[in-house]
Amino acid sequence: MNKPLHRLTGNPAKAAIITAPKLTANPDKAQYTRETGRGPLDTTSGDRLFRSMPRVGDLDEASREFRAVVATATPVQRRDAKGPFLEILDPAGLEFSDSDDFPLLTDHRQAARETVGRASGLVIDGPSVSATLRLGQADDIEPIFQRVKDGVIRHVSAGYQVLAWRESRNPDGTRTKTATRWRLLEVSLVPVPADRNAIIQRSAEMPFDLETRAALIETLRSACNLPDTWGENLAEEAVTEDEVREAAREAMLTRQAPKVSIRRDHTDPAQIQTRAADALAFRMAGGDLPEASREFVNMSMRDLAADCLTRAGVSVRGMSGDEVFARAHGTSDFPLLVSNAMGKVAAQAYQAAESPLKALARQRTLPNFKESTSIRLGEMGRLQEMTEHGEFKHTSRAEAGESMSLKTFGRAINVSRKLLIDDDLGLLGDMTAAMGQAAAQTEAEEMVALLTSNPNLSDGTAVFAAGRGNLATGAGSVLSETSLSAARKHMRTVKGLDGKTIIDAQPKFLIVSPDLETAAEKLLASIYATKSDDVAVFSGKLSLVVEPRLTGNAWYLLADPARVASLQYGYLSAAQGVQIQRQEAWDTLGLKYRAWLDFGCGWLDWRGAYRAAGA
Repeated sequence: MNKPLHRLTGNPAKAAIITAPKLTANPDKAQYTRETGRGPLDTTSGDRLFRSMPRVGDLDEASREFRAVVATATPVQRRDAKGPFLEILDPAGLEFSDSDDFPLLTDHRQAARETVGRASGLVIDGPSVSATLRLGQADDIEPIFQRVKDGVIRHVSAGYQVLAWRESRNPDGTRTKTATRWRLLEVSLVPVPADRNAIIQRSAEMPFDLETRAALIETLRSACNLPDTWGENLAEEAVTEDEVREAAREAMLTRQAPKVSIRRDHTDPAQIQTRAADALAFRMAGGDLPEASREFVNMSMRDLAADCLTRAGVSVRGMSGDEVFARAHGTSDFPLLVSNAMGKVAAQAYQAAESPLKALARQRTLPNFKESTSIRLGEMGRLQEMTEHGEFKHTSRAEAGESMSLKTFGRAINVSRKLLIDDDLGLLGDMTAAMGQAAAQTEAEEMVALLTSNPNLSDGTAVFAAGRGNLATGAGSVLSETSLSAARKHMRTVKGLDGKTIIDAQPKFLIVSPDLETAAEKLLASIYATKSDDVAVFSGKLSLVVEPRLTGNAWYLLADPARVASLQYGYLSAAQGVQIQRQEAWDTLGLKYRAWLDFGCGWLDWRGAYRAAGA
């Protein structure tokens, strides 16, 4: 769909009520300087401002060519479906077409007889766009040329197509829409433009008459933020254009410079919600309270709901607590605030209850729930000696792939109307923390089940098997220095996928159940030995991991996952860890929330793992 054609046109009935706002030195209000990338108007930028104003130029009578400012960054009052707004054309956003040639019309009328010439030679000069206008030689165009020459027609208007808008709002509430990308379509000669600065650059011979002088005074007064009375006493002092500009420059230099204060903006809705959610999470579960959230820490649930309604433009005067919560559920961000606070509490409990086995595995993120295969390339072995001819011998690498897929686990929680009104945040915090702990419990049970189930890998053999050399049974599997030494020797000498290269899968973690915790601690403890036979040889070399969900005397050795990864676990890339979300419901007066977890785990390789039955 083509974008609408906008025109800076001059309907006298409408133009009479158009008044361009003043361009002040305040960066928040100075649309003229802000939207064109210039700094605020001050005493150091006055010369640049005056140079950017339309000045006297030449009119070539032979070619009928003359220069004109066809568009500027002057705000123009307009209206759309949302109401009135100030439209600004950013000259820097003008997109040049392949053909630098545009029709020159009268009053934007597209009829062939109204096309009186061409426009070309576009130039962006700070806050304005100028062009060379050429009138045709036809007899019916002669009167128009004479009017331009005499100064009767002195304004132009641009017809343009806006490709991209940027909308903002001034401190006084005025909407501003800036055309950040736009394309010129045509230029028209008009008697009354919306943009008074879109003007034909007059010939040097043209007189500086009272009308032209009044227009220049009005433009300078607005652009320089001079008093409304400035210019009334210039009748005898300034009789030329340069003298008017010089008087305006002096008035601007003598004007008291505005005081600019910079303050932190605390009105960003996203920041307010974050600070309120942190305060609510602190009241639910304790912990550290951010300094920025202190203003919300003493607010009850009703106070937070009322604050959300007020920021949404809803008055809570005279509302009961029940009515405040009922309105806040659907017309404010209160449900999201509670959801964010619950998410913070759940995440804290989730992290505190995480399984120690996760530290021994490699984490992945998956884009979907399809089965994902992790490919592991075999070793290169050693480099081969080259022949006297310098020939390289090609080799191939073995590869293996183990699969894993995600599963979704979830529970729901109801925040009752009574809990909200009673402001029982302790109970809400306990319920939320329990959801985080349940998510961690789910992950831990999945990891333990993976470790103890001993599933078959892609080669059809179980992870722990006598044929692989990583399974010890019988009396030699009891946890002792001797059995640990045998397991370490096997892992040190295990070969890679090529069956030749020793990968040195040095064991780092000793995993035991609570039944073996004391024995393992004694075995790994540092002692001051009186003779070499009493030294604890594994002290400081193995890290003890006690998994409370394991039972019996079986124990495991795992290598550092950074060297040889054995286990893997993953989350959905769009939702890592436990997620809490508000659930829309009509069958309750309170709030419903649901917690879910997209999690999966699997084996990567058997070479970095060893199991002993511990009989």
